[in-house]
Amino acid sequence: MRDWFPDREFFMRSQGQVRFIKITSKVQMVAAGAVLIALLAWAISLAVMGWTQYRAQADRLAMLEREAKVATAEERVGAYRDNLDDVTQDLAKRQEFLEQMVEALPEDVKSEGTVTDSSSEAAEMIEKVSSAIPEAAELARIEARQLALVERLTHYADIRSSRAAAAIRKLGLDPNAMLRSAEREAMGGPLELLATGANGEIDPRFERLGLSLARMTALERGLDGIPQVRPASTMNLSSGFGYRRDPFTGRGAMHKGLDFKGAVGAPIYAAANGRVSFVGRKSGYGNVVEISHGNGLMTRYAHMSKFSAKVGQEVAAGDVIGGIGNTGRSTGPHLHFEVRINDRAVNPRPFLEIAPNVLEEARRVPELASTESQARGRQ
Repeated sequence: MRDWFPDREFFMRSQGQVRFIKITSKVQMVAAGAVLIALLAWAISLAVMGWTQYRAQADRLAMLEREAKVATAEERVGAYRDNLDDVTQDLAKRQEFLEQMVEALPEDVKSEGTVTDSSSEAAEMIEKVSSAIPEAAELARIEARQLALVERLTHYADIRSSRAAAAIRKLGLDPNAMLRSAEREAMGGPLELLATGANGEIDPRFERLGLSLARMTALERGLDGIPQVRPASTMNLSSGFGYRRDPFTGRGAMHKGLDFKGAVGAPIYAAANGRVSFVGRKSGYGNVVEISHGNGLMTRYAHMSKFSAKVGQEVAAGDVIGGIGNTGRSTGPHLHFEVRINDRAVNPRPFLEIAPNVLEEARRVPELASTESQARGRQ
């Protein structure tokens, strides 16, 4: 340590007088130690702040993963005994909620909606309710079937969410960032509480289902916004992404997209679902269309000869948005195609080559195991 901090002498001259200042190695080491401690304290405080933010986000997302609390058979007997009419209204609300959920699902999932629950928990509840209040036996069986369907739909939504999240990660994107972006989207409407009981509380199993379906919807909407369709029918790729010899200056320069060579007027297609955010001219790009796909994703189509889209228009993957041209800084008719994430250009090629297969697998409807199989799995 003394080799790092040898005694040092400084001299100062002022008004004809020379003064010597000596800083010993001990003083230097104490000062360096104080600076090091301050840096460590700063780093620790940043780490604590980051961990706190991470935990807060994790706690919010954990709501989507928590296991719902299951009402005991004794509690349900008490509810039936207190007011049979309230229980009937509660079950009617739940049924309406389930019908709305099932209506939004694919046909092959709807066909699996009528199930019975053979779990010991449901059987115990049906037995106790039937013994205590014989006239409520049928209502208890209806409730058991509803809860079995809730379990199946939640399982279905979680499988699809997991597939969507895995596909998003394979494409180098962050599914959690997509969920956070979905939370910030503008939304509103009248308050309609979901499957509330007579006491005004939301059954936790229905809340869990609602959260799982919301997560599935947000992630799959994010999948739809990932570039997945080749923006031009031509297979002639005249320039790739990265450093290249600039065609005008002859010097090395960064090329932030892909160039598809084609005939003037050949159709240009939207690479993914989104909203047209810009139509017009940009320096160097010529005629440009930009499409916002949400979650910070944007695609840019440049050097166009004509426009077939307007600002604010919703487009689907594969829709024609214009024609190939030679406008702007261009040496011949071609489409310059960019993919940007938070306004940072990334290589579009992995999206166009990998995304179709990855997304097809993610969108494949999962097979739902029978309730009996799930019950055996829990045992």
